[in-house]
Amino acid sequence: MLLTLEKVLFLLLAIVSLYYAGIGFYRVIKTIVRGKPAPRFDRLPQRILGALWIVLIQQTVFKKRPLISILHALVFYGFVYYFLVNVVDVLEGFFLFNARGGAWNYFNLPADLLTGCVLVGIAGLMIRRFVAQPSVLTFTSKVPLHEQISSGIPRDSAIVGAFIVFHVGSRLLSKAAQLAQEGFDPYQPVAWTFSGLFSGMDPGMMEVLHHFFWWGALGSILVFIPYFPRSKHIHLLMAPINLALKKEKPGVLEPMDFEKEESFGAARLEDFSWPRLLDAYSCIMCNRCQEVCPAYVTGKALSPAAILINERYELNRISGPFSAGEKSPRPLLDFALNSEATWACTTCNACIEVCPVGNEQMLHIIDVRRERVLMQAEFPKELTNAFNGMERAGNPWNIAADKRLEWAEKVPFEVPTVGKHPNPDVLYWVGCAASTDPRAQKIAGSMAEVLNEAGLNWAVLGPREKCTGDAARRAGNEYLFSQLASENIETLNAVNPRVIVTTCPHCFHTIGNEYPQFGGNYVVRHHTEFINDLIKAGKLDSLETSNGQVTYHDPCYLGRHNGVYDQPRQVIRSMGLKLSEPPRTRKNSFCCGAGGAQFWKEEEPGTERVSTNRYRELKKTGATTVATGCPFCMKMFSDEAAKEETGTALKILDVAELVAMNLRNKRGSAGKPVKEDPGVVSKNSIQRPKGL
Repeated sequence: MLLTLEKVLFLLLAIVSLYYAGIGFYRVIKTIVRGKPAPRFDRLPQRILGALWIVLIQQTVFKKRPLISILHALVFYGFVYYFLVNVVDVLEGFFLFNARGGAWNYFNLPADLLTGCVLVGIAGLMIRRFVAQPSVLTFTSKVPLHEQISSGIPRDSAIVGAFIVFHVGSRLLSKAAQLAQEGFDPYQPVAWTFSGLFSGMDPGMMEVLHHFFWWGALGSILVFIPYFPRSKHIHLLMAPINLALKKEKPGVLEPMDFEKEESFGAARLEDFSWPRLLDAYSCIMCNRCQEVCPAYVTGKALSPAAILINERYELNRISGPFSAGEKSPRPLLDFALNSEATWACTTCNACIEVCPVGNEQMLHIIDVRRERVLMQAEFPKELTNAFNGMERAGNPWNIAADKRLEWAEKVPFEVPTVGKHPNPDVLYWVGCAASTDPRAQKIAGSMAEVLNEAGLNWAVLGPREKCTGDAARRAGNEYLFSQLASENIETLNAVNPRVIVTTCPHCFHTIGNEYPQFGGNYVVRHHTEFINDLIKAGKLDSLETSNGQVTYHDPCYLGRHNGVYDQPRQVIRSMGLKLSEPPRTRKNSFCCGAGGAQFWKEEEPGTERVSTNRYRELKKTGATTVATGCPFCMKMFSDEAAKEETGTALKILDVAELVAMNLRNKRGSAGKPVKEDPGVVSKNSIQRPKGL
C-alpha cells in the first residue's frame, strides 16, 4: 500500500474525527447510565433478534404516514447497505483495486440503486421539512419549549440532510466520473446516467474529479462523525437499542421501594431511570406522538414529543459536566414541561403505541407527577378528595363501603357475595364506578344478569372490594396505590377465585398487569372477553337478532394497553347489530378524556374537551348507539350526549347492557316482562363529581 499525501491526510483526519466522536459517544453512554436502574436485560437474545426484525422491516415506522415512511425506508435501507459500501470504498482507495466486474457486479448493483434511493428519499424529506413545513412538525404556542429548539431543530435537520446529500451524492458523482472514463456498466445504471455530466471533459480533469468526489464521500463521514452524538441522527444507533430493551407491556408502571429509596419520582434529569434518558437520545423528532396525543389535539400545553426533545437539548447543553457526574443545573419543570402539561396527560398510551423508536413518553410524565405528589405535595386541588376517598372509604367517590352493594338491590334476583358463596368459580370485580355511580350501576346489574343467565358459579366481594388504585397510581400517588393494592391482594388471595371478571378496563389492567408486582397473580378477564367466551361456549346461545347501527369506542386501557379489540366487536355482531367504525379505531382509537385521573379533576384549558372531540367523531359514523366497554368512557360520552337536544343525542350503552337487553327481549318474547332501556340519556341522568 503506497501512502500518498491524500491518504495520509485522510488517516490524520480519521484519527482526529474518531477521537472527538469517541468523546461524544462516551458522554452519551455515561449520561444514560446515570439513570436509576431498571430491569430490561432479561431474554437478551430474543430481545435483540426481535428488535433487529422490527428495524429491518421498518414495522414501527409504517404505523403512520405511509408516504413519508417510504421516503424514510429508502434512506434507511440505503444507509444500512452503505456501511458495507463505505468499507469497500476505503479498501479500494487504499489498496488500489477496482471493484468492478465479476462477483463485484452483485455488490455494485444494489449499491448503485440504493444510492439513488437515498437521494430520492432525503430530497423528499428535506422538501417536506423546509418547503412544505407541515404543521405536524411544529408546536403550538402553549407548549413549553427549550430555548435552543427554535433554531436547533432546523439547524440540526439541515446539517444531517446536507451531510447525507453530500456523502451519497459525492459517491454517486465519483462513480459517474469513473464510468465516464471506463465505459458503460449495466450494474451501475444510476451512476451511468450521471456520467453524461463529464462527457467531453479532459481525461485528467475527470480523474481529478473522480478522486475529489471519492475522498469527499469518505471525508464527509469523518467530518460528520464528531457531530453525530449531538444530532438527531444518533437515533440510528439508539433506536434499535431502545426497541430491544423496551418493556414487554409498554405503559405498565414500575413499583417503588419506600423503605430503601429516599426520593421519589423525577425532579431533575438524573432522577429518571436509564430508559427515560435513552428515550431522549432515541427520539427522531418526528412528532407522531404529538399528532395522536388527545391533550395536544384539543389545544392543551402538553406535547409528548416536546418533552423528549426538550430533554435531549438540555442533555446536549450540559453533556460534559452531567456525564461526569455533576447535578443537572435546573429542574425538569423549568425546561422539559410545565405544570399544565404535567397534569393534562390521560395516560392513554397513544404516544407509546405510535412511536417508531420505542419511546415511553407517558412514563416521563408519570415520574414528574410522582415527584410532585410524593415529594412536594403539589397537585390539582380537585384530587385531594379523590385521594382521601380512596384512603378512607376505599373509593374515590368517598362513599361508605356498606353502600357498595346498593346496585344489587335493583337486580331481580339475589346477587351472591363471597360471604355466602365463599368458593366462586368466577369473581365479578364490580369496580368503584359500577358500584357507586347511578348510571354505571346499570352496567353492574346487566353483567349480573348475564352471569346469572349463563348459570355460572359466581359471586362479588361486596363491601370487601376496594378501589384498585389505578387513578392514584396514574396521578403519581404511588404510596396510596401500594396500600390499596396490598389490601386488595390480601382479600383476593383469601377468596382465591379461578377467574376474575371486570367491567372496568382500568381494574382489568391494574389487577392483571400491575398487581403481580405486589404478589397478586390472577387470571383476569374483561367482561367483553368473558361474554364472548360464554357465547362461543353456548352458555348464551340463541341471542335474539337485533336491528340497529352501533359504533364501538375502544377504551384505551382495554385496547392499546391490553390489545383487546376483536372480542367486543364479536359480541356486538353476535346480536345482529350493524357495526360502524369511526376513523380512529382499534390501536388508533382516540381517548375519551377520563384516564390518568383526569376524571377526578378539571380538564386543562384548550380548544375543546377531549370527550367532545371523540363524541363528535362517533356521531359522524351515523350510528344511533355508542357501545362502550368502560364505565368512565360511558360517563364522559353521556355528559356530551346530555348537552344535545332531546332526540338527537346518541344512546350510550355498555356491551353488557346490550347483551342484557337482548336477553330481556328474548324473555319478553316468551311472555316475560322487559326492563326499560338504560341507555336513554336525560340532562340529569349523570353527574360527574365536582370539587374532587
